[in-house]
Amino acid sequence: RWLLDTVRWAWRTRILIHLDVGLRMRLFQTAEDEAVRVFAANLRDLLLAAPAGTRATMGLDPGLRTGVKVAVVDATGKVVATDTIYPHEPRRDWNGALATLTRLAVAHDVDLVAIGNGTASRETDKLAGELVAANPGLKMTKVMVSEAGASVYSASAYASAELPGLDVTLRGAVSIARRLQDPLAELVKIDPKSIGVGQYQHDLPESSLSRSLDAVVEDAVNAVGVDVNTASVPLLRRVSGITEGLATQIVAHRDTHGPFRARTALSDVPRLGPKAFEQCAGFLRIRGGDDPLDVSGVHPEAYPVVRRIVAKAGGDVATLLGNAPKLRSLKPQQFVDDRFGLPTVTDILAELEKPGRDPRPEFRTATFAEGVHKIADLRPGMVLEGVVTNVAAFGAFVDVGVHQDGLVHVSAMSRQFVSDPRDVVKSGEVVRVKVLEVDEARKRI
Repeated sequence: RWLLDTVRWAWRTRILIHLDVGLRMRLFQTAEDEAVRVFAANLRDLLLAAPAGTRATMGLDPGLRTGVKVAVVDATGKVVATDTIYPHEPRRDWNGALATLTRLAVAHDVDLVAIGNGTASRETDKLAGELVAANPGLKMTKVMVSEAGASVYSASAYASAELPGLDVTLRGAVSIARRLQDPLAELVKIDPKSIGVGQYQHDLPESSLSRSLDAVVEDAVNAVGVDVNTASVPLLRRVSGITEGLATQIVAHRDTHGPFRARTALSDVPRLGPKAFEQCAGFLRIRGGDDPLDVSGVHPEAYPVVRRIVAKAGGDVATLLGNAPKLRSLKPQQFVDDRFGLPTVTDILAELEKPGRDPRPEFRTATFAEGVHKIADLRPGMVLEGVVTNVAAFGAFVDVGVHQDGLVHVSAMSRQFVSDPRDVVKSGEVVRVKVLEVDEARKRI
């Protein structure tokens, strides 16, 4: 009897409690790890979104009472003009706003119009539509852009240093324009946690989330490569082997002595030693430099292999770059030595075939439906085009232009079973969706 009572008491007061706490901790840790993974995967998709490229862009940061902030940046991202217009309530100066936008578009030969997706975005989108229609000769394209994190950038110390003479409110419009030109180059200036993708991010441990997101940003930057003659300090500091101090030194050296003509010239930068050069050189690009190989992802230490490949193929480096038939006729085994094995030589040949190729997809835009501006305009059965803004473990959120993202539940994504929504869609993708249900009171689509 005593032994049975002892066992019952031990089970109830000690063993069961420990099992319960241990199990809950394991489940919580699993959920936490999955949330960090989802956030990291979404961030990677967003950073590697298709860039519109080097085209003159007008950024519109919509607002009602405070007006729509306008910023025009040239093909290199330099701010060339700013203004504020008041087409909406309470002033309703529609014609005046249109005249101002037309003047700026014509003066700076604007190619793209980037509209932030915040308050009054659809009304501003309508204004941009009239601007495009009124100036067919300019062949402008209007694009809705996520403005998540733009206000964080506007108030940051880096924005103050980069755009010192510009009002904080106008910096957001500059960020919106630039993130259409090159999402990666602009989003690296913002703390990844402020970009607004992922799930339960405020419940996650700061250290593991930051470590994971920083690794994703570095991977994305290294995968695309960085033009050392145009990159900003925040972009350069994300390259392997380059610290913030070193990135500042590179930019200062570039400003003082002009553009770098070759990767080897980086050794002239103070504090950039052989070890840092070895780590970062393969991810840095120099366009129009002295050595055509500097535009590729081939590391300078592998240039001797390329010289041997050129000698075997005949001609010179410039004629071999991008010459797929010639490169495919060569056998990688012929160029293997003590230092470079077969996998490395195979990678070098693949890179020479498409030198400096951008791994990001081709740029395309979503067309929002006419007459659909708010949740009340939606009806079940409507088929709309939209942009995926976020992917969670339970489904994907899609912006269809009504200021409220709709949820495509994981169960409605495919006719087959879907274990991970990212197998079907990625953040930034343009998709077609069918409205199943609208709850206007709770703002749920």
